[in-house]
Amino acid sequence: MANSIAITLENFQQVILEESKTKLVLVDFWAQQIAESVELRDKLAIALANAGETIIYATIDCETQGQIAQQFGIQGLPTAILVKDGQPLDGLTGPQTDESISEFLAKYLPKAEDALLAQANELILENKITEAFPVINQAYQLDSERADIKLVLANVYIQTGKIAEAETLLNSIKMIDQDSHFKSLMAKLELASQAADSPEIQALEQELQSNPENVELKQKLAAQYSQVNRNEEALAILFLLVQSNGADITSKDLLLDVLKSLPDGDALATKYRRKLYTLMY
Repeated sequence: MANSIAITLENFQQVILEESKTKLVLVDFWAQQIAESVELRDKLAIALANAGETIIYATIDCETQGQIAQQFGIQGLPTAILVKDGQPLDGLTGPQTDESISEFLAKYLPKAEDALLAQANELILENKITEAFPVINQAYQLDSERADIKLVLANVYIQTGKIAEAETLLNSIKMIDQDSHFKSLMAKLELASQAADSPEIQALEQELQSNPENVELKQKLAAQYSQVNRNEEALAILFLLVQSNGADITSKDLLLDVLKSLPDGDALATKYRRKLYTLMY
C-alpha cells in the first residue's frame, strides 16, 4: 500500500518525528513468532488500504528493530500506537476484531461528509452554486449538527433564494460557532431579503391587485420573482396560468425556465415537475 512503510533506525526520525507533524502515523509493532501480531498487522494493512494520505501506516518488526520497540516502551504484542507530533495519541493492544479496528480508525479517518464539504466549497469557489446544493445537502443529511456544514448550506440557500431556509439554518447555529463567516452570512441574508422585495416587484403586485386577471402582468411578476430567487411564488403563478390555459406557451416556457434554474434534487423542482407531468398526461 502506498501509505505503508517499514520503520528502521535510518527512517525513524523522518517518519515518526517529522511526518507525524503533518499527518497521523499508526505505528504497528509485530513479530513473526507472535501470530496475533501478524494477524493485527494484516488487518490494519487492509483497513488502511484506502486511507490515502490521511494516516501513514508504519510497521516495526520487533525481531530486527528491537531497539526502536524499546524506545516506545513496548511491553507486549500485538500493539499499535497512533502518533501525532512525535507523541503517542491513542493505541490498540491485544488481539482485535475487524469491528474494533474499524471503530478505532473511524475516530481518525476522514468522514464522508468531510469530502462532500470540501467538494461543495470547491464548487462554490467556481460559482457553480446549483451544482453545490445537492453535494452540501448530502453532507448535511449525514451530519446535521456540524456548524461548518450548516454555514455552507446556508450560503447556498441564500444564493439560490431560499431565504426562509437560510434564516432557519443560521438561527440554529450555536453562539460558540457564530464566527466572522456566520456574521457575513447574516449580512448577506439581510441584503437578499431586501432585494427580494424590490420597488419593481412592489409596483407589479399593486398593479395586479387592481387588475387581477391580467395574464401579462402575472408573467412579468413571475419573471421578477424568479430574478430575485422567489422561485416558489413564480412557479405558483405560472403553473396556475398553464393550468387555466394549456395553449399559453409563454407561461409554460417561463415555468420550464424557472425549473431549469433550480439545483438538482431541489424539492420545489420535483414538486412542480410532478404537477406539470400530471397536467400534461
